[in-house]
Amino acid sequence: MKRSFLIIIAIFSLGIFLAQCDFSSDKPSEVKAELTWRNHADSVKYMGIETCSSCHADIRHTFVHTGMGSSFGPANKEKAHYDWNGSVVIHDEESNLSYKPYFYGDQLMVLEFRLDGVDTIHKRIQKIDYIIGSGQHTNSHIYNVNGFLYQAPFTFYTQSEKADLPPGFEHGNNTRFSRQIGLECMSCHNAMPVDFVRGSNNKFNRVPMGIDCERCHGPGEIHVKEKLAGIHVDTSQGPDYSIVNPRRLDAKRQVEICQRCHLQGNAVLAEGKSFFDFKPGMVLSDVMDVYLPRYEDSDESFIMASHVDRFAQSQCVIHSEGTFNCISCHNPHISVRETNIDIFNARCATCHTTGGELQLCSEELPVRKEVADNCVSCHMPVSSSEDIPHVTVHDHKIAVPSTRTRERLEQTERVLQALVAINNPNPSVRSKARAFIQQYEQFSGAITLLDSAWKYVQKLPEGSSVSERVHIYYLRNTPALMVQYIESEGAQRVLDGLMSTTYDNRDAWTAYRIGQAYDELGQLEKARGFYAKATLLAPHVLEFENKFGAVALKMGDIQTAETSFKKIVEANPYLPEGHGNLGYVDLLYGDTATAVTQFETAIKLNPDYEPARLNLVSCYIAQKKYSDAKVVLKPLMELYPNNERYQSVWKFLNQQGKN
Repeated sequence: MKRSFLIIIAIFSLGIFLAQCDFSSDKPSEVKAELTWRNHADSVKYMGIETCSSCHADIRHTFVHTGMGSSFGPANKEKAHYDWNGSVVIHDEESNLSYKPYFYGDQLMVLEFRLDGVDTIHKRIQKIDYIIGSGQHTNSHIYNVNGFLYQAPFTFYTQSEKADLPPGFEHGNNTRFSRQIGLECMSCHNAMPVDFVRGSNNKFNRVPMGIDCERCHGPGEIHVKEKLAGIHVDTSQGPDYSIVNPRRLDAKRQVEICQRCHLQGNAVLAEGKSFFDFKPGMVLSDVMDVYLPRYEDSDESFIMASHVDRFAQSQCVIHSEGTFNCISCHNPHISVRETNIDIFNARCATCHTTGGELQLCSEELPVRKEVADNCVSCHMPVSSSEDIPHVTVHDHKIAVPSTRTRERLEQTERVLQALVAINNPNPSVRSKARAFIQQYEQFSGAITLLDSAWKYVQKLPEGSSVSERVHIYYLRNTPALMVQYIESEGAQRVLDGLMSTTYDNRDAWTAYRIGQAYDELGQLEKARGFYAKATLLAPHVLEFENKFGAVALKMGDIQTAETSFKKIVEANPYLPEGHGNLGYVDLLYGDTATAVTQFETAIKLNPDYEPARLNLVSCYIAQKKYSDAKVVLKPLMELYPNNERYQSVWKFLNQQGKN
């Protein structure tokens, strides 16, 4: 999602308790769907893997070595899959920035730098706190600032043993140290993050160290209390409803546990739901719809975490009558890397053999012998995914090998046919509208997606679609149309109606977007009111605070602006916008020396932060430090060589140097 802080105009006027699971049975036990697992109640607490280990140490011993069990951990040498010794340099040609990860003792660091010839003209060192990813495919890196989590701009792709920019940072999209790690990311890549701070995008009071037992079994508080009290259930006679045992679920519910995270896509939450709300044994569509695009002539095209979607398209699944699903092949307590290929082949053989010979295999015998009759090698081929570079995965659509190659697919023009809710055949109109909005904002950027979203928004009951309409106006960058709509609804009524403090901050974002529209049209009083509501509903979204402070400054309320900007710098001293805007306030107070320090700090954090450079140039000009001003302005001249304003200032500085 592309979000940016409001920039203050430069002053210079020159211008997861684990129950024993049995994975030997193909057919799940019969359990009536209407029976409720008691740990589905919102009041039941998560206990953590160490509590589970006191009774299930044998399972824990193997589980921690699975991809799930090793999904997240501290950024140390034990967790890292590469010995970062400082010899690897990742260069981003688009931004002309380079990254050198290295260990300082047992602490992982990364140096960001920029060279001008042999001279280092920018250097920033960032401590790395966490490594995300099991290392089966990748390790990416996260740093923590007062609980706010951000992704660092380097990833180690373990399959290809290559260090490179993270997925999504390539091709001119390097967000450096500002990509926020929010609840949606953490809810799949980690244990249930129960200490997420409401009213933020990416702030956590506590971060678990990897996916654990309760992600697949649900919260364990009731189960633990009953076992400690000596209350035991004879599970040979029926389920222990104190905790979910996936073996006791029907096939559909079993798969829904897996697809919660192995059906990555465009997740649209149901009204009033959050990423906390799904628990094993629930119906996923009661909490969220997960959409994937369907393209013309791209049957073999898939993203990395689309296992469930691809698997469901397999004839093996379609004709299995619910007896064949993920755990038919995968024991989630044992790493796939430690699972002998014979186990997978034996599963295929249960249907595809007669008298010990594989049936329905048309491949020539020499080829079959070469791969030791490894069914997976041909019918679930290894391929690259669309979304993650330098990574290969087994395509989980079990099928006769296709003659189309991925290279040919990549050369095929992709024509979007539909956006499909994979886990829900009948999504609501609102879900569809939000799906198209999110597809545009998070993935594609094709304007036709907003056209489709608008079509569904217009089908919603009158007066119940403010959030969706505002979001579309915002993405289309049509502030006048947004304001016209808000005025027709009654601006004060809309403002008063924004009162929900949900995990996704929906009402807060709506208030913020409306505030920005009024701001852009110069209606500062109304802008300030909506910005204030955004900060009230989501006080830990620093972007909201920055906009509120900026509009206060425009209105001459320097003290309120200063309070907002100081709050930002205190919460996250690594945000250049906070320092830049606080420096501007210092200038208004006449404290040029402190302002210069703030601007210099902002530039050290982001060498391409234009407002801080412009304001620093202004300060140096005022101090008649023309050479210093040229040094600060030069990078902007190189970034924007046709900017007439910069050319004019450059000419002025050169003239002063001659005097």
